[in-house]
Amino acid sequence: MEITVRNGDSLWYYSRLLSIPFNLIKDSNPKVMSLDLVPGQKVQIPGITIQRYKIKKGDSFFTIAENKSIPVDALYLFNQAVNPMKISPNDEISIPVFMSFPTIEAKRKYDFSALNEDVEKLIKHYPFIKKQTIGFSVLGKPIDILSIGNGQKKVHVNGSFHGNEWITTAILMKFINEYAQALTTNKHLNERDPLTLYRDSTLLAVPMVDPDGVDLALNGPPENEEYRELVLKLNHGKRDFSDWKANIRGVDLNNQFPAKWEIEQKRKPQEPASRDFPGEKPLTEPEAIAMADAVERFEFDRVIALHTQGKEIYWGFEGDEPMPVSGDLAAEFEKVSGYKAIRYVDSYAGYKDWYIQEYKRPGFTVELGIGVNPLPLRQFDQIYKDTRGLLLAGLYM
Repeated sequence: MEITVRNGDSLWYYSRLLSIPFNLIKDSNPKVMSLDLVPGQKVQIPGITIQRYKIKKGDSFFTIAENKSIPVDALYLFNQAVNPMKISPNDEISIPVFMSFPTIEAKRKYDFSALNEDVEKLIKHYPFIKKQTIGFSVLGKPIDILSIGNGQKKVHVNGSFHGNEWITTAILMKFINEYAQALTTNKHLNERDPLTLYRDSTLLAVPMVDPDGVDLALNGPPENEEYRELVLKLNHGKRDFSDWKANIRGVDLNNQFPAKWEIEQKRKPQEPASRDFPGEKPLTEPEAIAMADAVERFEFDRVIALHTQGKEIYWGFEGDEPMPVSGDLAAEFEKVSGYKAIRYVDSYAGYKDWYIQEYKRPGFTVELGIGVNPLPLRQFDQIYKDTRGLLLAGLYM
């Protein structure tokens, strides 16, 4: 919510007046210093929206503030164009209220357009959420990373490495929404203080690694003639792409990393396909390159890759996983989600495999839900219930 600074205002004062943690207001206004505010300047206040109130007979700013349980100066702040001595019945004023949860509707078919729409909504209402573009898909769609927090522990979570696993993006976005709302209202999450999480950790989330694949799975072939012809050929002429797993060039992005890639190369498809083709060599696809570069750029301390399905958590790779921290995290994830933690599986060349191999830090692949991909939206609520505690544990452990 944007407000106009008055004479004598400061970010500290807004924090006390509106009961919003100072760090959130400061981080929502990175170019503003608390002591440098000047009248007329615009400042962002996170987690606040406006309700319109129609004046009744006998109302005053003082009685309205008392009835609404808000400081009277909050009314003055959000109604600077109103003369409180001259309000009359049927006039309207603005009442500041905290944003309710949810701000976004994640339980829907979640394509690239839905993601962009919801990211903009969240940043508008919670401007302490920062967005950076880390790369672009084959078709030129931006791959964005959202950051929340200013702690030293950097926790990376990603979704939709595979097009037909788009529900993972929706789950992650709902979690970001709930976390942001809890921060502004100081609402505990599973008995955890969100402000402590914010101070101690930084969540770095890539909600949609493969936007081209997601759009193909949900919306069908792209307008681009070259890739339209390619995917129709690879899909054997079928117009239903709902089970499409690869990127738009027919490369499986989670088989693209140089962690015993040659094993997958020998036993997986030898040419582009709707799923499982690891590419001609590692890191040929722009989406995979962006995800590899992000590790160097942001120096993640741990990685959680959300996939579907199986209700399992894979947490080891060739003995390179650091102990006991990886084992402790896996045990906590298992406890809070009900999913089964499995150390080793016969699978290679994945993002978490490469991350563990190269950085010797905790990495996890979490297979959400159960059934056949794409998982139906009727599983959304249960998946979110299971995953929510796991994502929180990734921040507090």
